[in-house]
This record gives sequence, C-alpha cells and structure tokens, in this order.
Amino acid sequence: MELVLNNGVTMPALGLGVYQSAPEETTAAVATALQTGYRHVDTAAMYFNEREVGEGIRRSGVPREQVFVETKVWVSDYGYDETQHAFDKAAAKLGVDRIDLLILHQPATDRFDRTVAAYRGLEKLLADGKVRAIGVSNFMRHHLDELLARTEVVPAVNQIELHPYFSQPDVQKADDEHGILTQAWSPIGGITFYPGWGADRKNVLEDPAVGAVATAYGKTPAQILLRWQLQHGRSAIPKSTNPGRIAENFAVFDFELTAGDMSRIDALDLGVRNGPDPDVPRTELFNRVIPEATT
Repeated sequence: MELVLNNGVTMPALGLGVYQSAPEETTAAVATALQTGYRHVDTAAMYFNEREVGEGIRRSGVPREQVFVETKVWVSDYGYDETQHAFDKAAAKLGVDRIDLLILHQPATDRFDRTVAAYRGLEKLLADGKVRAIGVSNFMRHHLDELLARTEVVPAVNQIELHPYFSQPDVQKADDEHGILTQAWSPIGGITFYPGWGADRKNVLEDPAVGAVATAYGKTPAQILLRWQLQHGRSAIPKSTNPGRIAENFAVFDFELTAGDMSRIDALDLGVRNGPDPDVPRTELFNRVIPEATT
C-alpha cells in the first residue's frame, strides 16, 4: 500500500520504526522486516542507530532503490548550514547517497528561529536533489502556521504521536488543510505502556473494544490498530525487533474494517498526550550532540 506525498513522491504506508531499538538488535530487525516485505524504514539521528539501519538494508538483499529511508535531524543540528551537514552525517551513517524523507524531529519552541533556518536547510537539500521529500515531526497547528509563513515548501509529512487514545484531530485537520500527510508514531499505543512512563497509563492493546474487534476478525489487537491507521489514510511506523511481531504487524493487508468498527475505535480517544509535549523545551536533551559519521 503506497501513499502519494504532496510533491508526487510515493511512500509505503507501513514502515518499520526503530525508536528504542538497541543498535545490536536494529540490523537484524531491519533485515528481517525487509525480507518480510516492508519497504519503508524510519529512524533518526537521535536514535543513534542509523548506521545499523543502513547495515540492515544491505544485509537484507533488497536493492537500495526499493527501500524508502526516512530519518530525522536532531535539534542540536538545527540551523541552515548545520542541517545540511546533518544530512551529510546521516547519509554517511546510513551508507546512502540520497535520503528519501528527511524531517525535523521537534519544533523546538525555545529556539524556533533555528528551527525555521533548519527547515530552509531542508529546502536547499530538496532543491539539490539530496533528499526526495522533507517534513516535520511533533508539529502542532500553531507550529505549522508559523513555519509555513516563513518558508516556501509545504512539509510532505508531519509525524506525530497518534493512537486510539490520543488521535490529535486538530493536528490531523491542520495537516489535511495544507496537504501534509499525517504519520503516526506510537501507532499501536506503545508510548502508553513503555516502562517508566507512569503506572496510570492504559495499554490500548488491552482495551476491551479493541479486543472485541480483533476477535471478530480473527486478528491481533496490534493488527486491528494498524489497519485502523491505514484505513484513515495515514502512514504508520510500528516498532519491533521481534521477528514474529514484525511479520504480524505487516499482515494487515488481507482484511478491511467496517465503518462501524472504525467508528468504534475512533471513539476511544481520551485526548490525553502520553509522550512529551512539543511545546515544553527540553534544553539538556535538545543540546545533545549528534556524533560525526567518522567517530
């Protein structure tokens, strides 16, 4: 299943996410995913596993031109020249000449002028043919409004926390108004049950409504939630290093949810963010240096 971005580039709707994948596990996970049928991998400079993603692509045996590679520029590399150098670092670690989708990881509201300069750096990379598409991550409506007022190229993608318990309808609407594709991180609610995120978090995979729908279709709750994302026209990037779950997450193209079941899952939205608030600066984390490719 392919999605067409606003500049005409096509992107596989379902990708493998590697957030919190340990470097020693990432290569095998990427190779397994590509051999399973995935053709889209999402990583980031801040995940510190771009090198292993590149090795996984090579180890898979799938030709590079068949794999859609997405990565993110970290805040410490924001700025016009700095972001162009961030591309050099990422491309070298990934072992590629061109990146399919390069996005800004955070709006970084405490230094938004640098965010704008970084996006202009992305525009230059796009114009030079070094990337095929550019975008943003964790941008709310007000971030998008300011960015669009100060730049030329509309982002192709906005990657945001999005699962049934937190579906961010206003951000989705803002994306739609500008022709920006919404991409879901934590698409099956992983952020709601990661260790250390608080004992009061509810795991959407254990929601009775999701379980009932899964039973009716003979599918797992994760498959139901990924199918829900795809039928809404979104991109989803579930993370796993488990070969069985990697295969399970990809087996979502042989069934379709009814309108009633889609609405049943839509109704689970609690309107409560589980991941970090993009408007809250995290200075120490934002300043974390991304190593050069040669180190």
